[in-house]
Amino acid sequence: MEIIEIEKEQIPYRFEIVLTDTVFTFEVHYNSEYDFFTIDLERDGEVLATGNKLVYGVPLFSSSVDERFPQVEILPYDESGSAQVVNWKTLSESVFLYMFEEEEDG
Repeated sequence: MEIIEIEKEQIPYRFEIVLTDTVFTFEVHYNSEYDFFTIDLERDGEVLATGNKLVYGVPLFSSSVDERFPQVEILPYDESGSAQVVNWKTLSESVFLYMFEEEEDG
């Protein structure tokens, strides 16, 4: 299980990450008025998703069943159980983005 590090002090910012041998670009944003984070996703310069909100316990990009999206589950989660929400106070403190390899059917 790996963690995608979010550097809150740099927001808004972009970074590249290799997931299942494919390079993706994540762009991280923060809504200070409502205290939540969003992720934009690109692959090979093509925008696949914008404004995807980080919700505790809900896999990122879970509403997309498109093969162009990462084939890993990215889950905002707190292993300590002390937080159950993703906000400025918890992200990268107790809540992290955990990656799980998706198992293929069959």
